[in-house]
Amino acid sequence: MATLGLSPQEKEAVDAFRRDVVEPSMSSLVIIDFWAEWCGPCKALTPILEKVTADYAGKGVTLAKIDVDANQFIAAQFQVRSIPTVYAMFQGQLVADLTSARTESQLRTMLDQILRQLPVQSEEAQAEAELEPLIAMGEQVLAEGDAERALAIFEQIAEMAPDHPQVAAGRARALIALGRAEEAEAVLAALPEDVAKGAEIEQARAALALAQEATPVDDLGGLRDRAASGDMEARYELAGALMASDRDAAAETLLEMIREDRDWNEGAARSRLLKLFEAVGLEDPWVSAQRRKLSAILFG
Repeated sequence: MATLGLSPQEKEAVDAFRRDVVEPSMSSLVIIDFWAEWCGPCKALTPILEKVTADYAGKGVTLAKIDVDANQFIAAQFQVRSIPTVYAMFQGQLVADLTSARTESQLRTMLDQILRQLPVQSEEAQAEAELEPLIAMGEQVLAEGDAERALAIFEQIAEMAPDHPQVAAGRARALIALGRAEEAEAVLAALPEDVAKGAEIEQARAALALAQEATPVDDLGGLRDRAASGDMEARYELAGALMASDRDAAAETLLEMIREDRDWNEGAARSRLLKLFEAVGLEDPWVSAQRRKLSAILFG
């Protein structure tokens, strides 16, 4: 926005706009609200804009309000013909017209779409980048079978991000591996509603359901003998007992049961196998391999 040939008032307005809107937009997404005191629809929209942008502050969103009566030159530069007019600016460029968003839900939807497409700097993104290697460490330790150490790692991370879905899920799965299902259930139950719907939490809940479903076995050797004799109930119980300690053996037992009688007990073996897949994670390579085995049995 050139200043050559402008009046002192216009130059002051341009300088203020650069300082308050353009410069912050170099790293943040600035929502520009063109309004006026006499505008009824503006007064209805203002609380929505203020609430949503405050909620999105951690994502790098800020609000700039431009009174069109006090800033006629700026409004003219943006060809504002009616108010309220709401734009989104990033790195000095208008990236979206948000004027049609008159409800909180509509505005949130549009902001989510914009933020997915732009490299907006935010406190949340920076915090997430710092947590990623720590979470990966906890997951690796848990995968290696050291649930006690994994729990210690996830609990340390939880002090920094108590409601982070991956952290909460990691804590819960470590507690489950340690046989502390009630504590794992408490961790998941304490999460806010929006966090509790995440895929990581659903996976942890599936693991918890398996742990709660399994019956403790005092004589595993005897159970193995009964299962080896072909007793379907014993094989089903053995698979449940092996879920936490030997998923390969558990899956193989259930696959053999399905191969021999897929309808036994109303498909209980297949149902338990699918629960195991969900607990491990549907994107896990191990699950993909087991699903191929299941497909070969069902459709081969």
